[in-house]
Amino acid sequence: MKALQIITVFLSLSLLSSCMMANKGQMGAAGGAAGGALLGQAIGNDTESTLLGAAIGGMLGYIVGNEMDKYDRQMLNRAYESTPSGQTSTWVNPDHGNKYQVTPQPAYAGPNNQQCRKAEILAVIDGRTERTYSTACRDMNGQWQLQ
Repeated sequence: MKALQIITVFLSLSLLSSCMMANKGQMGAAGGAAGGALLGQAIGNDTESTLLGAAIGGMLGYIVGNEMDKYDRQMLNRAYESTPSGQTSTWVNPDHGNKYQVTPQPAYAGPNNQQCRKAEILAVIDGRTERTYSTACRDMNGQWQLQ
């Protein structure tokens, strides 16, 4: 029983520290690990089952959380790639409902002669509207990377 208490405290601290980070993959991992540990304990009633549940839950949670980030990055990359300058590209993330509007500006030669574009990004996240300006430049593989 003492092992379960130690694991619960560890997972709770991990979950709290992950919530303070912006990476959704890490937040998903912490939530998945906590849920997996509880499920593992309920099924196996021993420390080994709890640890196995935490490991599997953490891995699955990370994958799900990271995919949400990937979708938005993919859509942002598409906006940089194909949206004409001054026009707005919009999307809604199907997993969490966040809304985005991206208005890229004309391309220019950046560091090391990389092709770069600036963009205004308007995001509605959890009902709060946030406006930011970003710059992306093509990497060696031709993908847009935020600077």
